[in-house]
Amino acid sequence: GKTTLARILAGHTDLHFEQISAIFSGVADLRKVFDAAKIRKKNGRSTLLFVDEIHRFNKSQQDAFLPVMEDGTITLIGATTENPSFELNAALLSRAQVFVLKRLDEEALEALLQKAEKDAPLPLTPEARALLKTMADGDGRYILSMAEQIIAQGEMLDEEGLMALVQRRAPLYDKGNEAHYNLLSAFHKSLRASDVDGALYWMARMLVGGEDPATILRRMTCMASEDISNADPQALQVAIAAWQAFERLGLPEGELAMAQACTYLATAPKSNASYMALKAAKHLANETGSLMPPKHAMNAPTKLMKAEGYGIGYQYDHDRAEGCSGQSYFPEDISRQEFYQPVERGFEREIKKRLEYWKKRRR
Repeated sequence: GKTTLARILAGHTDLHFEQISAIFSGVADLRKVFDAAKIRKKNGRSTLLFVDEIHRFNKSQQDAFLPVMEDGTITLIGATTENPSFELNAALLSRAQVFVLKRLDEEALEALLQKAEKDAPLPLTPEARALLKTMADGDGRYILSMAEQIIAQGEMLDEEGLMALVQRRAPLYDKGNEAHYNLLSAFHKSLRASDVDGALYWMARMLVGGEDPATILRRMTCMASEDISNADPQALQVAIAAWQAFERLGLPEGELAMAQACTYLATAPKSNASYMALKAAKHLANETGSLMPPKHAMNAPTKLMKAEGYGIGYQYDHDRAEGCSGQSYFPEDISRQEFYQPVERGFEREIKKRLEYWKKRRR
């Protein structure tokens, strides 16, 4: 489809059409194309260069396009299945306009089927016809290919017959491309939003697509600390236990442990207080990285260190009935900070009460 669009543009603008694939081409091939385009330009005709899988070119290869684009030697059309923001140079992107080709909706797929039926109707029941469009998953080329097979076999097919004739289309998923990160992001955000059914769906999509279960389990473990944390301290244990259970059970039984962890995390009370506290503490640490701890917080294993005042004034917290001396452990040159702000959800309600109590002890 992308190549066809490029050819239509070339024909409409009366440009000479050249096509290369980044998979099979290198700098030497590009030079040949550019040299021919320069000669063509001198003779009064410009060139439209279509580069398939352009993201396969490295930085230096992508840079080679810049001068011939700027002087008008070529009009470049690059096709990629990846996110160009991640895979293409900023300099190349700044000289281009990005068009996103979206999957076809049901109405467009139906229009394609009707074109395929200009000579003979598809021998499908209404239910099988609907299933065919679902199996195509937005791919026009695929639905036309399946239509040819259905017409060729000649018999009326119901849903079961269609499934027997055409092997089910694999879901759109590649562990190495953008779909991998999109689905993983949707999964994490579903868990964070307490959308248990959405989280189960995206986890299932990844599993059906062949994702490494360890990647999903790693994300659940991260989410348990980032988005639940002390609102439900059990969440991290559940995530780790699911990971361990999967390693012992393997597929397919290990997926049950993953589902249990998924539903637990999605329905647990949420808090990012620990995550935000760490960010704030690291920010201050970057600004005050040379400050020493207060003297009472440092050990004094030598006479010299004792003479310097190390350890003086330290109060052993267990000697207090409350188990808290109230001493501050921030550097002496900065005021006390409050990084951790527990929320009024789950177990952090109890933690908040403790912090208020200890705060009074420090006044």
